[in-house]
Amino acid sequence: MQARRVLVVGGGGREHALAARLLDSVSVGEVIVAPGNAGTARAPLGSDKTLRNAAGDPLHIARAERVDLVVVGPEAPLCDGLVDRLTAEGILAYGPGRAAAALEGSKAFMKDFAARHGIRTARHVVVHDMQEARRALDSFDTPPVVKADGLCAGKGVVVCRTRDEALAALSRMLEGEAFGDAGHTVVLEECIVGQEASVHAICDGERAIVLPAAQDHKRLGDGDTGPNTGGMGSYAPAPLVTPALARRIEEDVIQRAVEGMKADGMPYRGTLFAGLMITARGEAVLLEFNVRFGDPETQVLMNVVEGDLAEALAAAARGQLERDMLRVTRDHALCVVLAAYGYPGKPRKGYVIEGLPRAERLPGVSVYHAGTRREDRRILTHGGRVLGVTARGATLTEAHGRAYRAAEQIHFAGRQMRLDIGARALGSG
Repeated sequence: MQARRVLVVGGGGREHALAARLLDSVSVGEVIVAPGNAGTARAPLGSDKTLRNAAGDPLHIARAERVDLVVVGPEAPLCDGLVDRLTAEGILAYGPGRAAAALEGSKAFMKDFAARHGIRTARHVVVHDMQEARRALDSFDTPPVVKADGLCAGKGVVVCRTRDEALAALSRMLEGEAFGDAGHTVVLEECIVGQEASVHAICDGERAIVLPAAQDHKRLGDGDTGPNTGGMGSYAPAPLVTPALARRIEEDVIQRAVEGMKADGMPYRGTLFAGLMITARGEAVLLEFNVRFGDPETQVLMNVVEGDLAEALAAAARGQLERDMLRVTRDHALCVVLAAYGYPGKPRKGYVIEGLPRAERLPGVSVYHAGTRREDRRILTHGGRVLGVTARGATLTEAHGRAYRAAEQIHFAGRQMRLDIGARALGSG
């Protein structure tokens, strides 16, 4: 069989991790990333395969490069219907079409879907104006979580401590100041207490391969302090999700969602990412569905599965997934994000990154680029989350030690890094 050419759409750490894993697939000879970053501009030393970036519209690139498979990373192009456009051109694409992507594109749609198909989620009320919002707010015993309905780049959720905070968040969203059209419909949701976990599944419309649960660290600072970010680190598998709980999540969340989407006439093909709250009683409550791989969860998940990823994603896109196409290993992986000065507000760009070769030479370590660019022979910071330093080990302790040893080799002005990724699972936080 001729080696597959794959196009990965996106330019962050998730896309670098996917591109690297796809490049390792036996069936793949070349991976193109659009627009990519400094890490996806060339294949690792010693590789006989091609990894490169491309600029422009992904549909035009896919057509011109005659790619065999397109893997769409971010949520925005999925919700905008990129997979539909690729499919109409006869190009195989992994990811849901626009209608199915509403599971992430509209929180109101997701909540209604979950209720109709018996997926446990927090009580909620959908509102469209401040008069409705005030009445709905009075129906909650404690301040609810306020969620803008549409895509807000991960910033449309406000966990409120008081009624006044909830009213202020509602006003900012409904009056269009905060998120424009994405906030003109708002979901008020009961606040569930517990620990969050991320469960990803590769779906083909009927079947799913469920990957190990991961835990993300959203806050900027140690001890979960400071502002929310896109994620400052992650690890998998998460011991919080026991084997018994994982089976219940697969049956009661993932499989019900796949069957529900099929019953609703929108067979779900792509990655289904369930954001869950695990309560003190060990019960899983659905917080949200995302329609793509998470970031930085992808960085660790790509280190704990084996098999031909390209073959599995292509089979899922065709509706022909087989559960044995990927194998979950017994290994653990942990990712430490190195962020730029000023992140998550206004990150500073253009600083030289030093120490990358030293970090990458350490055993079990992969350094995934996100906000980087290449200038001559130098690699510079070019975004908020700059690098995801990821390590694999036989235990979480080993993965943790390797990741932090590698992270300490890398330096750039204003570097921000949490020192407690995985601490709770390791019993030290």
